[in-house]
Amino acid sequence: MAAAGRFGTRWPPSCFLVVVLVVLLTDQVLRAEALSIGINYGQIADNLPSPSRVSWLLRSMQVSKVKLYDADPYVLSAFLNTDVEFVVGIGNENVPAMVDPAAAQAWIQQHVQPYLPSTRITCITVGNEVFKGTDTALKASLLPAMQSVYQALTALGLQGRVNVTTAHSLDIMGSSYPPSAGAFRPDVVPYIQPLLSFLSMTKSPFLINCYPFFAYKADPNSVPLEYVLFQPNAGVTDPNTKLNYDNMLYAQIDSVYAAIQALGHTDIDVKISETGWPSRGDPDEVGATPEYAGIYIGNLLQRIEMKQGTPLRPSVPIDVYVFALFNENLKPGPASERNYGLFYPDGTPVYNVGLRAYLPPMDESEGTRKAVHLLALISIASITLILS
Repeated sequence: MAAAGRFGTRWPPSCFLVVVLVVLLTDQVLRAEALSIGINYGQIADNLPSPSRVSWLLRSMQVSKVKLYDADPYVLSAFLNTDVEFVVGIGNENVPAMVDPAAAQAWIQQHVQPYLPSTRITCITVGNEVFKGTDTALKASLLPAMQSVYQALTALGLQGRVNVTTAHSLDIMGSSYPPSAGAFRPDVVPYIQPLLSFLSMTKSPFLINCYPFFAYKADPNSVPLEYVLFQPNAGVTDPNTKLNYDNMLYAQIDSVYAAIQALGHTDIDVKISETGWPSRGDPDEVGATPEYAGIYIGNLLQRIEMKQGTPLRPSVPIDVYVFALFNENLKPGPASERNYGLFYPDGTPVYNVGLRAYLPPMDESEGTRKAVHLLALISIASITLILS
């Protein structure tokens, strides 16, 4: 049966052509003009929308990069053929097992290979903030696990398409001021030194989680609010380089570059794997408000879209993953930990930073969703033709 006949009427060829064009153009709108922002999609909650709905939400925001803390098959399946770039993660609890090459290869064959190339998995993080804890066995197993994962990717012909790294907490820094004097803590240097050699060899980035909020919360009387929120201020000048920093995040990034350089490497890119600002906190968490969160994220997004670099590397646009997509109601710790989201679980923005977003009101199968989408477009096209 002809396509037009299925809908109970025989349309002229020109009318059907309009419908087809509208369908194609709408799909292109979802793919075009992608933001260079990345988003952390955490799921420590019991009230989040399904991955299929989240796929529509993120695509409506035109987000181009998503970072997971695992390799959730439902999420990866929901983003098939969407052009969204993914970072997937191996949790700290699984890092020691990845030292075994067979286990690493089995993990990739189960969690990565089946989704390529339809889902764009470009990076695997092995562990998260491993050097923040006190588990010496975990710290010692990190690099061997990363090496096993990389070797498994190579054996499967995926090296160059998927890189391997790990994300660090900023507290690995022993010194971060001035930025040019940035240095890693002496106790982590024995771990970081060979890890940097691995990143250099594999051309993988150094990931760091940076939260200027923590510095402000710890000492609000000494840390200028404007400096942490990207608002106009005189800034801070590094006495060694004479570079001026008008915000804390850029100073933190450049201090990491300095620490890496102090260990002999100038060929490793630093990327921000997490940064954000909580919209709510406990009474002693100064600054955790929707107003400040909106200012921080809004100003950060502006700088990302300007493709701005740091004072030390002005020609290299900052690469940032915002934390986080949703408020996560089951996260432990202070109230702020559960209130970093851009959105509430129902898709309502926690604060307005100008991101257009749409969360479908109900779960629909892929076939049903496409059919409803097509019927809606046909109705719009029909009305347009009638009016014209």
